Amino acid sequence: MRILTLFLATLALLGAEPSRITFTKSFPGSTPPYVGITVSQSGAAEYKEDPADEQPLKFQLSEAHVAAMFALADQMEHFARPLESGLKVANMGMKTFRYDGDGGTHEAKFNYSESPEARTLLDWFERIADSERALIDLERAVRFDKLGAYDAVLRLETIRDQKRLVAEEQFLPLLDRLVKNESFMHMARTRAAALTEAIRAAK
Repeated sequence: MRILTLFLATLALLGAEPSRITFTKSFPGSTPPYVGITVSQSGAAEYKEDPADEQPLKFQLSEAHVAAMFALADQMEHFARPLESGLKVANMGMKTFRYDGDGGTHEAKFNYSESPEARTLLDWFERIADSERALIDLERAVRFDKLGAYDAVLRLETIRDQKRLVAEEQFLPLLDRLVKNESFMHMARTRAAALTEAIRAAK
């Protein structure tokens, strides 16, 4: 990832803003009905479930994840060409890819795309959404629902076992808080302790 690091250093010297990829999905009736995710080439990322949210969840993606996502955007010409398949398929939510950076701003909307690159990038954003939803559930359980903490940790474990968890370090403060608080069930604390150990070992 040395090339990405050198690229970001060059941007900093020039005073330029890193390029950004933004994903939005609007699907009324689903949970959540809206998702908005922005990923900067610096790795800084944001997640929100309301387009008017001025305090989105902020986290840092790894260089490897960022490089993979921006490589896909490059292959799709930064969304300058249409991605919608035009096929008659069920409504799966209106999705938008937007690129802001060198070469201007481009965006493409689609319900369903046959582009392998678009589907792979969509999967990246769905992994991010699943991870942030798991973080929201874990925070809610730690703060308000001690009996639900076990289920929240179990869900987090499942996502990680499926290799769909991103930005794992963001979970550590909440997991540590759960482990140290003896008012939580022993099973929840034990599983949380094992998960924190696995995340730190991977790091």
